[in-house]
Amino acid sequence: MPAAPTRRDLVLRDLDASTARGDELDLVVIGGGINGAGVARDAARRGLRVLLVEQNDLAFGTSSRSSKLIHGGLRYLEQYHVHLVFESVSERSRLLRLAPHLVQPLGFLFPVYQGDKNPLWLVRTGMWVYDALSLFRSPEPHRTLDPAELARLVPELRTEGLAGAPLYFDAATDDARLTLETAIDAARSGALVATWTKVVGLAPSGSRIRRVQLEDALDGRRYEVATRAVVNATGPWSDALLGLAGSATRPLLRPTKGIHVVLDAARLPVPHAVVCRHPDDGRVLFVIPWGDRTYVGTTDTDEQVEPGQVRASHDDVRYLMRAIERYFPGREVREEHVLATWAGLRPLVSDGEGGSSESDVSREHKIFVGEGGMITVAGGKLTTYRKMAAEIVDVAVAELTAHGLLTRTLRKAETEEAPLPGALGFDATEEGRARLAAEIVGLGTLGRDVAAHLVATYGARAREVAARTAGDPAAGAPITAGRPDVLAQVDFAIDEELAATIADVLDRRTQISLRDGAHGLPGLDALADRMAARLGWSAARTEEEKARYRASVALQEAWRSEP
Repeated sequence: MPAAPTRRDLVLRDLDASTARGDELDLVVIGGGINGAGVARDAARRGLRVLLVEQNDLAFGTSSRSSKLIHGGLRYLEQYHVHLVFESVSERSRLLRLAPHLVQPLGFLFPVYQGDKNPLWLVRTGMWVYDALSLFRSPEPHRTLDPAELARLVPELRTEGLAGAPLYFDAATDDARLTLETAIDAARSGALVATWTKVVGLAPSGSRIRRVQLEDALDGRRYEVATRAVVNATGPWSDALLGLAGSATRPLLRPTKGIHVVLDAARLPVPHAVVCRHPDDGRVLFVIPWGDRTYVGTTDTDEQVEPGQVRASHDDVRYLMRAIERYFPGREVREEHVLATWAGLRPLVSDGEGGSSESDVSREHKIFVGEGGMITVAGGKLTTYRKMAAEIVDVAVAELTAHGLLTRTLRKAETEEAPLPGALGFDATEEGRARLAAEIVGLGTLGRDVAAHLVATYGARAREVAARTAGDPAAGAPITAGRPDVLAQVDFAIDEELAATIADVLDRRTQISLRDGAHGLPGLDALADRMAARLGWSAARTEEEKARYRASVALQEAWRSEP
């Protein structure tokens, strides 16, 4: 019996039918990271005909490899980027409202020691400025803890020379799921979202790109779509796409690598994130609580590797270990305690000089209209993606209008008020979360820990996932031993969230590859068999998919074999 068509299958059928009819799109958005998903959502909500294409999975690149923070960028105050801080804290407040299941307040301790570059009084002044820029709407007001309070709260923290520590509040998120839900809302608003679909050609008509040639990266099928405008939101792949469009300019980007290491929380317990300055170069790092894990990051080094192959090096890991040793000298955290790593490239805009340090390269975004009218966005921050997307669509609409390609009236996108899917009808209070978890337990197939995990992951959509176990108790079994993720999430990822490979599920629909010390490998065979049945994979294809996932784990672990 053939497998039922997945949501991805239906998208490609729609794309095929649209091509056969000769339909013309208003906008093809290339790149399924947070910026591309945000642009597709904003444009579709305005009433534009939109296709979002991604050569891999949604959030495959930088958008699932960040520090997973929604923050104002306190350190930008040191660089006098006050406008960037104001923009960021404003967007932080919006995301806390629009996606409370994915964006949640997180406390940050900023320990200050005698002899530090910035004394305690100056850091405290900066905290007041930070609160003022957020119009005093931070999740909680900041306060300063003295050494005795710190010793009780974080007994592992180095006390020698400790002057005190302000405690301030930003937010943390699941960056991959934030991207995913943004893309899901784009699709609900009318956009076509095609993952594992690579752009292989850009064909002009006159002075503008009017046709985009596509290839299904999983089975090789070809498509060609007509469009009135193209947005390049490919992040660290931007220069490659500009080259495909025929732009012969100097490189637009100066990509820098950031890596993180994951530890067992029992090995390095912290009740709040801890802001650290690296003992060698003074760079700001974070030690961040993550449920039963703690992660530490990030580095900032120039990197020219192909973006899909970026990984942590032994030197990167050792750099982070040095900071942990400095701030938590009694914990004896060693390299062998690292459970997982992740690495990503920041698509920062080059200043053309190359003389500035990596950390000094601006995090602000820029929007360019280049060869063939292609609109490129580079730089920017996860926190401000919604606002960036609105600006990009404004540019696209202006371009279309100026060239006589758009004459109809559009709606307002209202993305500043519209919740993401998991927030619709979701009570984000502690009591509301507990009620929803109890409702899921009441189905009789899932325990409390799994129910709480589903609520924290999906928000209101947790009901849909849990309901799949009512008629199929086997769907309530764990994906891998020792983790709360269950097989119903695999089915849901395929049917509703465009997952097409094992890595899509273990890396981004769940976080098993990062949270599980064995990266989910012990449960790989059972997971692959379930996905094969749902996706119609042959035995050979199933083995290929398992090998592909093992290769991604090997890349993540490659640092261990370096001298």
